[in-house]
Amino acid sequence: MKKTASTEARVPLFDRIFKPELITLSNGHTVSRPRSRTPLIAALVIAALALSVHVTGFDLTIVVRRANQLTKILGQIFRPNPDYFSSVLPPLFETIKMSIMGSIIGCLLALPYAVAASANINRSKPLLALLRFLLNIVRTLPTLVIASICALVFGLGTFAGTVAIVVFTFGVVTKMLYESIETVNMGAFEALESAGANKFQAFWSAVFPQVLPTYLSHCLYSFEMNVRAASILGYVGAGGLGILIDERIGWRDYNGLGTVLLTLFVAVLLIENLSQFLRSKLS
Repeated sequence: MKKTASTEARVPLFDRIFKPELITLSNGHTVSRPRSRTPLIAALVIAALALSVHVTGFDLTIVVRRANQLTKILGQIFRPNPDYFSSVLPPLFETIKMSIMGSIIGCLLALPYAVAASANINRSKPLLALLRFLLNIVRTLPTLVIASICALVFGLGTFAGTVAIVVFTFGVVTKMLYESIETVNMGAFEALESAGANKFQAFWSAVFPQVLPTYLSHCLYSFEMNVRAASILGYVGAGGLGILIDERIGWRDYNGLGTVLLTLFVAVLLIENLSQFLRSKLS
């Protein structure tokens, strides 16, 4: 079947999808319309959805039947208990202190490692592969798993949570930073090396000023994430607001839980706005 370009729009949708056709263009050339992949993609998506429902045991009727319970819980959460606010402040300060300390140490450790893991700085492929392999291991571990290990090693408390945040921050900032280093202009770096400077001197004078704003932006972004992450580390005994959240849920005190969540929301909102303001000054 031959169709001109002017009659292409009048071809039925079924034919356009399932029946490849020849189209004669205005210049006289004839091209074949490629077969649409839409049916195949739709079939794969439906199959993946059906498999996921079967594997997870998802039941929509349970969701509908228990929706009233969700409404009751949310109704209590959105009526926070103001008398419980004084009990929230000390763990909140612990969470913020854990985030600040963990972010600072993790970011400082990430800087030299990111330099060593950058392909345009480190020319040794075996060493580069080893460093990135170790970094991938660190980044693969979830924060709660790291906190659990730290709680077993260092004992329960905020120190274990701080160490967990250090490890998490180190993995995130190192990954983002070495990718930023690999995009900088290396002309000045190579010129300094040609003049007799070692790699550290060349990096510090030619590359570091270029990546410094990006590095500080990554540090601020990681601090934002760490405040939220630190709030749940108490589930594994690492201190902070997570202990209160676990206690309130265990005692079904959803009004107290609402107070904790509201306080955390306000704190995170203030920190994110401050961080965004500082990042805008760096860009």
